[in-house]
Amino acid sequence: MNDMQIATVPVRLSDKGLRVTLPDGREGYFNYYWLRDNSPTSFDSATRERTFDIFHLDEPPKAETAEVEGDTLVIRWQGEDHVSPYPMSLLAAFADAKRRPDPADLPRKAWYGDHYPDIARFSQRELMADKRKVADWIEAMLREGVAILTDMPDSDEALTETAHLMGQVRPTFFGEYFDVRTHIKPTNLAYTAKALELHTDTPAEEVAPGVQFLHCRANTVEGGGSLFADGVAVANNFRERDPEGFRLLSQIDIPFYCEHDTYDMRSRQRVIELDEHGAVSGLTISQHMADMFDLPQTLLDDYYPAFCRFGRMLQEQRYVMRFLLKAGECITFDNHRIVHGRAAYSATSGSRYLRGCYVDRAEMRSTYRALVSEGRFKG
Repeated sequence: MNDMQIATVPVRLSDKGLRVTLPDGREGYFNYYWLRDNSPTSFDSATRERTFDIFHLDEPPKAETAEVEGDTLVIRWQGEDHVSPYPMSLLAAFADAKRRPDPADLPRKAWYGDHYPDIARFSQRELMADKRKVADWIEAMLREGVAILTDMPDSDEALTETAHLMGQVRPTFFGEYFDVRTHIKPTNLAYTAKALELHTDTPAEEVAPGVQFLHCRANTVEGGGSLFADGVAVANNFRERDPEGFRLLSQIDIPFYCEHDTYDMRSRQRVIELDEHGAVSGLTISQHMADMFDLPQTLLDDYYPAFCRFGRMLQEQRYVMRFLLKAGECITFDNHRIVHGRAAYSATSGSRYLRGCYVDRAEMRSTYRALVSEGRFKG
């Protein structure tokens, strides 16, 4: 075999796990339970779900032998007629206990009141025909929290088909869809011609819906302009301007409600939401659905002024984007990030009709991951 030598990669077995030299030269330790549970042979190739049940092992898993063959660690298990092959790249990815990279965990881009000309816009017809456009749309939603869809057909089906590009329609206690127009017996201020302050929708739900769709079918009234603001931009600046107020609003839950003849929804939410990195991810706020604060009155000495300072800040002109949604447009936005409202309008001056629904943010992220990556088990 001439003078060529085959390099060997040492594997050291111990009672609860093994140590192996990784491709980058580091030594990694891996627990036997983790190795046996996550053997590539433990997953069904069609469903990509785990089919092996570690609860059924009679004894703790332990390697009988383990050696590196090329770029694969091969383990033969004691007491089992089973061999597990592990790509060294897989082991390297989990050696430092870091979370699996998430293509949907994109940095947010804060925006201000002058953002309307720069809102990401997509043709609904193009979205229906091209999955790459859908990925671009969702990326805009993940980064900026808002986008406008154009060329929407004037039909109920168009909204459903568009929402299904992102996920399933998520019902609330108002139903699967809602019609924003004047009602004879309104159960919500949105169903009147009155002004609506900036708010997030249905905060009284235990988990409020994530992405809102508002399909404009008609808008010829006097007034009724849309008001939108980026809660991330406001809260980030509030954090700098008022650190103690930010702490109160991001750490203390307050009550919300929505009550009428056939429902009585209640929840507790934090006004400022933080993600796993400690960054602002959005807001939950609604003056017309905030319940009577039941916090200790001495705490309210500090909380209420901070709450009001933040509420006034939300309404500052530098943050509020004002525009008129046109028939044939559908605005989509993150209901946990974007606060929205409208100016009052004259109900007798024309027609104003918006049809809306929701999709969960988790489904939006799921769809984006499926569109832009192959996943861990595909192939």
